[in-house]
Parts: sequence; structure tokens; C-alpha cells
Amino acid sequence: MTNSEGPDSPPAEPKYWVKSVARAADILEVLAAPAPGNGLSVTEVAQTCGISKSAAFGTLQTLRGYGLVSDDGEGMSRRYRLGMGLARLGDRARSQVSLRGVAHPVLRDLTGETGMASRLAVPEDGHAVVVDQVELDQRVRLDLRMGQRELPHCTGLGKALLSALPDAEAARVVERFGLPRRTPRTITDPATFLAHLKDIDRVGYALDDEEDAEGIICIGAPVRDDHGVCVGAISITGLKLGLPAWKYQELGGQVRDAARRVSSALGWVVEGSA
Repeated sequence: MTNSEGPDSPPAEPKYWVKSVARAADILEVLAAPAPGNGLSVTEVAQTCGISKSAAFGTLQTLRGYGLVSDDGEGMSRRYRLGMGLARLGDRARSQVSLRGVAHPVLRDLTGETGMASRLAVPEDGHAVVVDQVELDQRVRLDLRMGQRELPHCTGLGKALLSALPDAEAARVVERFGLPRRTPRTITDPATFLAHLKDIDRVGYALDDEEDAEGIICIGAPVRDDHGVCVGAISITGLKLGLPAWKYQELGGQVRDAARRVSSALGWVVEGSA
């Protein structure tokens, strides 16, 4: 079933393919589909996976022995569902994932695709703190320092992080730190800025168009974990000189897609993509 469907599925007969493991993985995917509280019978599992009832039963019992599947009921009324052993493995998987390790190859690709320096930041006390970056190998370099705290209201990283917060929480950040003017293009009116955050959330990326420093643009997008919580943001930064306005949307889409790649690696499933 799942080993032959979708663009991200593994090939049908890859080298070193172990069919029994593939069957177990298929069954776990099938058991993940029903609504909470509902299980599936052996017959339903077998039909959905396209295997015999005996194969389905044997695999279910093996998975049950490892705590990866649970069951209740007897005989024809027995129903199977995912086991809590998966939650334990999920916690272990999350603890082994490094945001920086996952994001760095994506930053490298993003810099190569856009011709701009790229950065990764995490939220800290209402600000964005840069924890990784990929610079361009050229003579003209921007002052992009590691560990630098980005203002929340006028930078691509800061606005991306704020846009992922609940409205009330974002408003509290604005009230606490204010909207100090950095350039003539900085948004300094709270109502206008909070409406701006809604637009950012809608399109999926934030644009700093000379709002933090004249002549510099920065485009950022939020990164989410498997619970949908914003754990960071990535951005590109470059000189505005000679860059046409229509290019912003194209670059914004690239940054948004890159952020989603990182989020997907962290376990986040984009709504409507499953």
C-alpha cells in the first residue's frame, strides 16, 4: 500500500528491501488513519494493506509484543490500534533531532538558489537569536553575526517568529518592546503592525524591506516542530540595489518552502498535505 503510493514513498523493490518490515510499516500507517477511539479488525487491516488475513494477524501480534500495537475485544469484535510504545519512540526521535543539524543543509541550498546569505534563528525573550548562517563567498559581505539578537518588529526573522504566535501573545511582545523606528520604512503603529502580522501568517513569509537597515532586504519564514509550535525561523538577506519588486514574491516562496522542508524534517505535517 504505502510502499507504492505518493511521490515521497520508497520504490516498490529497492535494494535490501525487507518485505516483512515494509508490511509492518504499512500496517502502522493504516492503524494511524482511524479517528481516536476507533480501531480496525484483522480483516479491515488485511483488505486495506492488500495482504492475507494470516499475514496481517501475524504482523499485528508481533507489533503488539513490542508495544507498537494494542488491541481490545475478543474474537470477531477484536480491534487493533496504535500502541503507546510509538509515543515513547516518538519522544526519543524528537530528542535526537537537532534543529541546526536539520536546517543547515537547507540553508546551504537556499543560499545557492537565491544568491543571498541565509540564517537560522530561535526565539528568545521576544527576539530572534541567530544560531547558524551560510554566507556568500564574495567580496561584499553583510554584517551578519552569530548570536545576534534580531528586533521582533522590523526584521525578517523577528517578524516571522511573531507571526506564528497567537494574536494576544504577539500583542504583548509589541507592548513590551515597542516599535522603535530604525529607518523611515519601519512600521511604528501597533495596530498597523499587528494587521501586518496577519498578512505574514497568510502568505507564509515576512518581508523586511529596508525596515531595519537602509539598502538591505530580509525575508524570513517560521519553522515548526511536530506539534506545530514555532521553534525558529530561517531567512535570506541581501542588498536591495537593482532588485525588482516582483522578485520579492518569488524569493518569499523559496524561503517559505525551505522553512517547510525544515519543519517537515522535524515532524510537522502541513495541513492538507497528508
